Amino acid sequence: MPVPASPLVDAHARLTAAYPGLTITEVTPDHPLPQGDGWVTAASLAADAAALEAFLAWDDTQILRDYGQRGRPDVVASFALHRYAWPACLLFTVPWFLHRRVPRHRVTDVSYDRTAGRMTVRTASFACLPGDPAAALPGARVVDGEEALRAEVRAAVAEHLEPLLAAFGPRMRRRGRALWGMVTDEVVEGLWYVAQVLGEEERARRELELLLPGATAPYAGSAAFRELPGPDGAPLRTRDRISCCLFYTLRPDDTCATCPRTCDADRITRLTAPAAA
Repeated sequence: MPVPASPLVDAHARLTAAYPGLTITEVTPDHPLPQGDGWVTAASLAADAAALEAFLAWDDTQILRDYGQRGRPDVVASFALHRYAWPACLLFTVPWFLHRRVPRHRVTDVSYDRTAGRMTVRTASFACLPGDPAAALPGARVVDGEEALRAEVRAAVAEHLEPLLAAFGPRMRRRGRALWGMVTDEVVEGLWYVAQVLGEEERARRELELLLPGATAPYAGSAAFRELPGPDGAPLRTRDRISCCLFYTLRPDDTCATCPRTCDADRITRLTAPAAA
């Protein structure tokens, strides 16, 4: 089996095919990350107050433009972190799900252009299973089995996002469990969405339940998938979010189907509405 030039290139390509709103470019560990002209590094969001203010200002303007009202400062910050964390989590979960390879992208290894839907990443190392042809590549770390690889996913995501939670958290008026609950939701719902597009939803649900069974600090809660009875008796798939995105503060009657504020009757109505239409 040939070893690819990068252990992640195929996963990145499939991710973009499933979600064209995100393109990932991989550069060598010594290559500078793009900045300016729409680009912002994750490290600057974590450590540069001016960069964070500019990032939040984009969301403040977008909320006013799209909803005709200003969002509360904590709502603006929650939207902004979500818009970074959702694609950032896919950098780790998609290579793991598709190829059983888990990269380590530190906060200093990612740059993001959200207007164009682009990320540039540097990969210093990655974990893989015994027998993976990519184990021969520089930076490979072979781990002993599937649970060890799941631990690598949890550790890699936490390492990358923890500095960002420290920066965004005070603006969001959230701490500790609430912030890590949001990360748990981003991990689960991002991969769940991509897997649905790839036709692998059932496997993704099983894998995510093993990845986040509910006792894996610092993450809060579990994958929390469950089924509801549909009108025709067929099961409807849903999950219970741990965190709230605060969209209800702008549109009280327009919560998502996995929102903790949405009752099961409303979930069934929303999940069956596309089929009825």
